[in-house]
Amino acid sequence: MKNKRVLAALLAASCLATSFTACSGDASSSSTAESSAASADASSSAAEGSSESTGLMSDEEIIKKASSENKVGNWGLGNEYEIQALLSKYGLPTDYITMDQIDKDTITLASAMTFNELGLIKNNYDGGYNYGDEIGVIDMNDQGVAMLEDNLFCTKEFAKNNPNTVKAFVAASMKGWTYACEHPDEAAEIVFKYGSSVSADHQKYMASEVAKLVTTDTKGNAVSASDVGKMDEDAMQQTLDLAKQYIKLDDATAADKLAKLTLDDIRSSDYLTYDGGAVEKSDLKVQLKWLPQAQFMGYYVALDKGYYKDNGLNVEIVSGGGDVSETVAVSNGTVDFGVTWVSNLINANAGGMELLEVAQVYQRSGLVLCYKKSQFTK
Repeated sequence: MKNKRVLAALLAASCLATSFTACSGDASSSSTAESSAASADASSSAAEGSSESTGLMSDEEIIKKASSENKVGNWGLGNEYEIQALLSKYGLPTDYITMDQIDKDTITLASAMTFNELGLIKNNYDGGYNYGDEIGVIDMNDQGVAMLEDNLFCTKEFAKNNPNTVKAFVAASMKGWTYACEHPDEAAEIVFKYGSSVSADHQKYMASEVAKLVTTDTKGNAVSASDVGKMDEDAMQQTLDLAKQYIKLDDATAADKLAKLTLDDIRSSDYLTYDGGAVEKSDLKVQLKWLPQAQFMGYYVALDKGYYKDNGLNVEIVSGGGDVSETVAVSNGTVDFGVTWVSNLINANAGGMELLEVAQVYQRSGLVLCYKKSQFTK
């Protein structure tokens, strides 16, 4: 039996699309396969704001209206902190409806990842709902409440005992990410070959959107190929600060530790450069946060292109989404490396784990709130 994390996430993806379908009346899915990158560019549609010509409400008006009606949706599971920070920014209660409570128009402002659910809502490939430009988005980066997501981590003990291994693995992985971002269509095909959990068309859309998260920071500045994996101090600090504010821990010891955490407790940039040298351990496992998809394309590219082997490593990529989370699997030694969100690592360390981020892959948040524009006109 799949665990609750899998069921909740799968239901969330399905229900997000269903909620928009139910309150539209006539939107339908199409199986027509077409290029999707241009049809759902989250970056260009973010922060649409108020427009006299369209009569669309401003972001603030939309947020306040949805909140007053208790129709803001999020999955929870550690994904809610940015939404709570956004609501607090406008002086609103931090309550939200979990995504598995969607029933017709229960939610009018729904959480989505730019590289996943947003594509399903906007595009008309197999599994998509073809809402196109009818969908507007509110971007956490533009709102100033972004928290960083996918990073690469191991235990502090593993890094201390195997420094060359960590450096070699990070270097090969970031080389894979650089190539994937420069060739997203090819990267999508590579991921699909290794057992993609989504359709080829959605994989292609995913790859194009994920590339933006890796090569653009929270302020919209470009990140060069040589800086892929870097740790932006300001973005990291904001993520930690928001985590401290919104992560709620029942255990008093864990809560106290959370309050005292600093960036030096959760990350190190000492492993971002590899100058060669023998690795201490050559057979490695890395566990993803979720099932195989372009969200993790850099690792599959590194494996497929032989970048790991070039550094003397034999790497196995382990799917996430199972009974054992990536943080637990790394902490107990089942795998050597993991991919998780920074807030998840912070939470794990507050709870007693000794994990260490060694590369920050996503340089901006991929979380948005999406809505039907017709529901928020003046």
